Amino acid sequence: MRGLRRVGWRRGGLALAIGVVIVWAVIGVLPEKEIALVIGEPWEDMRQRSSAKIGPAIAGDVSFSIPGADARLRFIDPQYAFETPPARFFAVIHRPDETINSVRMSPQIEPLLLDDTLKVVLDLQEQWRQVGWTVTRPDFPAFADTPQWRAQLQNVRRGGKTYWQAGEQYQIRLGVRRFKDDRHPTQERYLITLGLGRPWVKP
Repeated sequence: MRGLRRVGWRRGGLALAIGVVIVWAVIGVLPEKEIALVIGEPWEDMRQRSSAKIGPAIAGDVSFSIPGADARLRFIDPQYAFETPPARFFAVIHRPDETINSVRMSPQIEPLLLDDTLKVVLDLQEQWRQVGWTVTRPDFPAFADTPQWRAQLQNVRRGGKTYWQAGEQYQIRLGVRRFKDDRHPTQERYLITLGLGRPWVKP
């Protein structure tokens, strides 16, 4: 009997382990949530197209909504399209006429180490370069993985920002700064911010 019980427990433990692996595998292949939009389109068009859940517009008011789960931005302009990594903070703002006005987000799930931060911002900038975005002002140059940029970002009083523009249609402000993360008190962590809308900073 004891031998049979041991076999039963072993089989039960094996079944549980297999079940956990299957769950992880299923989670791993589930599509990431996304907000797919373009500036100026009707709010409801964005809601119907996106896989992330987002609330309806508030009629007659300037308002914003945050997705109900982590989501990436897929900007679907036919010429200036790009995608971000998944974001935990993601706000879409609309005008009183219920058209999309702008996006404010942090394209990351948590504050990142400097190497990972630079990987994200350099990938975004490369996407923009490839489809025709350009740096708006030379006094706010593009981020680069150089000793000078690293030293500037490590300075808690400085950080960095750059502006990119898509013709006369859109502008992006991309910023990076040190961020105190209580979960990693001995590490230097960084917060990325991205704002997208119609041009507001002149060249």
